[in-house]
Formats: sequence, structure tokens, C-alpha cells
Amino acid sequence: MRLLGRLLMILLVAALAACGGGRQGGGRAVMAGQGTGPQFGDSRPHAWIGGHPYDHPVHGIDISRYQGNIDWSTVRRSGVSFAFIKATEGGDHADPNFMTYWQQAGMARIPRGAYHFFYFCRSGAEQASWFISHVPRERGAMPPVIDLEWTPSKTCPRRPPADEVLAQAKIFKDILHQYYGQRPIIYTTVDFYRDNNLASWPEEFWLRSVAGHPRITYPGQPYSFWQYTGTGLVPGVQGNVDLNVFAGSPQQWRMWLNRRLQ
Repeated sequence: MRLLGRLLMILLVAALAACGGGRQGGGRAVMAGQGTGPQFGDSRPHAWIGGHPYDHPVHGIDISRYQGNIDWSTVRRSGVSFAFIKATEGGDHADPNFMTYWQQAGMARIPRGAYHFFYFCRSGAEQASWFISHVPRERGAMPPVIDLEWTPSKTCPRRPPADEVLAQAKIFKDILHQYYGQRPIIYTTVDFYRDNNLASWPEEFWLRSVAGHPRITYPGQPYSFWQYTGTGLVPGVQGNVDLNVFAGSPQQWRMWLNRRLQ
């Protein structure tokens, strides 16, 4: 009987794995709304605390050169509504795939914006100049993004005090605002947000939270975008990709775009 019980348990586990384990994890999880909504998955799905990203109707991706060749038409058909594309880092690094992705996403009619990974070993003004030299000022583009998180780079391990962080980041975003005509979006992580009191900034936020809903990890913080996984699966993209949601309805998304893509 014990052998039979073990056999039944093995069969049950196999059946759960085959169906993706639902929303709790265990394999490739296909999003709710398949056939009419986004056709995404996750290579490492798990249970969510405080709310599930799949309950949001507007989804997008953020990418860098590590995604390789992308079939943008397939990406669009899968339900991707926007894309943030890495352009620059610090004051001397540019993503070699940025312009290719930028042009191809535009041809596929996917709203896209460029982002900059901020370093703390160069001034905000120097980094703004570097970003501007690589990202076109283009009618119809989404606002630029400044990625604020502690850098893992061995060449720039600095963790300056919060007042210096905010001062240099403000210089960067003010220059971009003046040049592109749109206030930059602030992307950040939980530890950086807390360490530098970003709650004091009256800016538009894109928040990373890969275990719980932002209302849990960033209590009281308004946001427009939520990055909810780094192990997403999207038709047209090879391997894992970051997945995001817009914090609103499809109607609110169209209003958001209309305000920014003039």
C-alpha cells in the first residue's frame, strides 16, 4: 500500500507540473486570458502576496542586448503593449542593440522608451550628455527612464549618501526633461528606494517588486509601472525577459499614451 501511495503521489506531482502549477509555481505558467489577452509565461512562477500581476490588463517588457534577436511582430501579437529599451549606462557604455531594437519596435508599432542605468562615479550632467548622444529626440516616444539602483559594477562600487544621490539624479532628469520635453520616469528597487528616501520625490515611478505587490513592498507609493519578474517568457523573445504591467485599465493606458506621445 505504501508503494501504491508513493506512485499516486508521483503521478499527482507530474500532472501538476504538466499544467504549469497554476499561479503558485512549479513550471511554465500561462497567463489568464489566453486566447484573448497576453500570451506570456514565467520560467519560475510563484505565489504572490497582496495581488497578482496577471490581474492587470496592460503588459510590457524591458530589454537589453542579452535578449538577442527579437521577432517584434510576434511580440506585439503576444499582447505586449509597451517596451522599455536599455540605451546607456554610466558615461561610457552604450547598449549595442539599442538602435536596432528602437527601430524594430517602432516598425512593429509598439510604444517604446529608452532607459539609462545610472552610475555613482560620474556626474548627472555627464551621464545626461551621454544618454542624449545615443537616444533620438523622437515624436511619439515614451518618456526616458532613469534606472536608479545600487550598481554591482566592480569599477563603480560607490554608495554615496542620499543627498548626493538625489542631487545628481535630479541634474540628470532635469536635463533630459528639458531636452526631450517629457519628465523622466524613475525606475528603482526596494532597497534603493528605502536607502535614499525616494518617497520624498514627486516623480512618476516604475517599481521593481518580484515577490509581492508594490502596495506591500512600497506602501503608499503611487506608480505607473510595475516590474514583476525577470524570468518572463514571451513569444518572439528567446529565453527569459523582464515583464511589467501598467497600473491601470486599457482606457487609462490610452489616456497615458495620448498625454505623452504628442
